Amino acid sequence: MSLSLQIALLVLLAFLAANLPFANQRLLLLGPARATKPLIWRLAELVLLYFVVGAFGLALENHSGQIAPQGWEFYAITGTMFVTLAFPGFVFRYLMHRKH
Repeated sequence: MSLSLQIALLVLLAFLAANLPFANQRLLLLGPARATKPLIWRLAELVLLYFVVGAFGLALENHSGQIAPQGWEFYAITGTMFVTLAFPGFVFRYLMHRKH
């Protein structure tokens, strides 16, 4: 798999994972459906999925043959990017007014 394809796959996975907590009412897609899922559960899922995507990225980096050491700056920036990618799902869930 080429490096460009790996990067595109990782960005697409990050976008989907960041919006997943806001797209459904189930806990981690496994638990029972609820009438409404509280925001704290959505944020907890968002943090968990950030680490899942990070592990996938680390596996891709390991597959390419080199793992660079990362400082706190890396995690601050990637966490901010992940939250930014979650913005469409947040808008869909909390800011769009739907007719009932």
